[in-house]
Amino acid sequence: MKYARLGKSGLQVSKVCLGTMTWGEQNTQEDATQQIDYAIEQGVNFIDTAEIYAVPPKPETQGDTERMLGNWLSKHPVKRQGLVIATKIAGPGIEWIRKGTPITPAGIREAIDGSLRRLQTDYIDLYQLHWPNRNSPHFCKHWPGTLDYQAMDVRREREEYMAILCALDEAVRAGKIRYCGLSDDTPWGIKEYLNLADKHDLPQMVSIQNELNLLHLKDSPHLLETCVLDDVAYLPWSPLAGGVLTGKYRNGELPENTRWSMAQRNGLFRDTVAVHAAVERYYAVAKKHNLSLTQLCLAWINQLPSVTSTIIGATTMEQLAEDIAAFDIVLNDEVISDVLEVIKEYPMPF
Repeated sequence: MKYARLGKSGLQVSKVCLGTMTWGEQNTQEDATQQIDYAIEQGVNFIDTAEIYAVPPKPETQGDTERMLGNWLSKHPVKRQGLVIATKIAGPGIEWIRKGTPITPAGIREAIDGSLRRLQTDYIDLYQLHWPNRNSPHFCKHWPGTLDYQAMDVRREREEYMAILCALDEAVRAGKIRYCGLSDDTPWGIKEYLNLADKHDLPQMVSIQNELNLLHLKDSPHLLETCVLDDVAYLPWSPLAGGVLTGKYRNGELPENTRWSMAQRNGLFRDTVAVHAAVERYYAVAKKHNLSLTQLCLAWINQLPSVTSTIIGATTMEQLAEDIAAFDIVLNDEVISDVLEVIKEYPMPF
């Protein structure tokens, strides 16, 4: 396992981050325990969760994923110090979490204390804003004309950011969290937080996690440039595009206990004609080079120099083993060239 520095934090994290959102819905506590044990055996020291999980989010399962991780941590206290545990506060819109209100200082305090209780730990290594209060071009909102940026009140946004940073600073000083990060945000959002932190001596956002995969490359090059030049760790989530880049949905297949077999909060926005056509082209590239589609897609993401650690998720141990093993694969120039040809043909399939 290789490791990289988590932005300005100085923390060393494994190039593989164990994602957990299936725990509590598609996976049991026993499954979660097996995944954690195996991942750590392979050198993984970075685990990401969120107060909203399990996914798809439901009132009755909210917080269960943190609880499962907390149950493991309570039984392995000696191993806690060697792990980087990341979790996230939900943004607005989830009615059963603080009545769906935006992120506020009071909400941050409540959410951190709730996560600490469920995780059964004294501190959180990386505390992230799951999505911003404002609308951002994520979850298929990146198409032209979807968002009205001119309607945004920039002054109010900056006031909200200052209040959020002050609340995070309070939590850092109390020893409840070590570092702060973003999720589902943009270059503008990153720069605003960084500028305010510099100006007022408040915590820096050391990382951002956004969707990045061979079907969804909107962060390249502009957000990736911001991350590299401002030393913000980039953490891709959904590197297999919700499972479609494993090939499991090829030829109209819809296996049981998979993401697409369940009702999703944002709908099956990746289920398009262009997506399935692109998957077939990537599948052909993988087959040509004696790789599985999963191996091709994960190895390609891992080789991007701007990527710090990739967040993977699995529902079976076989999937987890294949995912982690893919990070030992080095793609040669011919494979990369073939991948780029498909990207040119399907630059934005959903």
